[in-house]
Amino acid sequence: MKLTLIQPTDVPEPLRPRFGTYAPMFHRMFADLGFEFESVRLSEGEPFPDPARLEAVLITGSSAGVYDNHLPWMEPLRAFIRQSYARNTPMIGICFGHQIMADALGGDVRKSEKGWGLGRHVYGVRTRPAHIGGDLPEFAIACSHQDQVIAPPAEAETFLASEFTPHAGLVYRNGAAISLQPHPEFEDDYALALAELRRGRAPDAVIDTALASVSRPSDSREMAGYLAAFLRG
Repeated sequence: MKLTLIQPTDVPEPLRPRFGTYAPMFHRMFADLGFEFESVRLSEGEPFPDPARLEAVLITGSSAGVYDNHLPWMEPLRAFIRQSYARNTPMIGICFGHQIMADALGGDVRKSEKGWGLGRHVYGVRTRPAHIGGDLPEFAIACSHQDQVIAPPAEAETFLASEFTPHAGLVYRNGAAISLQPHPEFEDDYALALAELRRGRAPDAVIDTALASVSRPSDSREMAGYLAAFLRG
């Protein structure tokens, strides 16, 4: 199966020499799970593909927010999501991808008054979609965000939640779309560097807590397997 990565923006410039770009993170995340990849880099003006010709789509994280409507690719991305959803194209959203899918399909997304979510957060399983297997009652996954889905679309059901992020995972009624606020593609060293990059913008106490949080083992590999099964299902 070919997975088309829709990349609105990329790894922050200060971290790119050490960590590279987003696409290889997803290649590693789905390693040995049988995917081929192509990338569409929106910030570089690359055109949207026709959803009818795609096998599966993943919309990545971004430094942008859904309210940044001055960006020339923002409204076309909403249209692409609606078209993909209407065609039942298998689709995943991660972080910004989670937010813009909810926004495009009728949900409410805003900058949260709770502030920054950084480091490894723990999300309880509220419901278990058919392809999210196993019996883990919660998932510990890295995150980096201020914006949140405040109210999901009518088409979506929350399946992952935490006190900080009540709608951290959404599964959609067409059976072909799923999204996550956290980042299962992040390795720990990148999550730590990204938290440090926020110092001066986020409170030191939030950053220090984030740095300590990665002492808990990650469940990202398990989530990657479940997302791959969802795409194939």
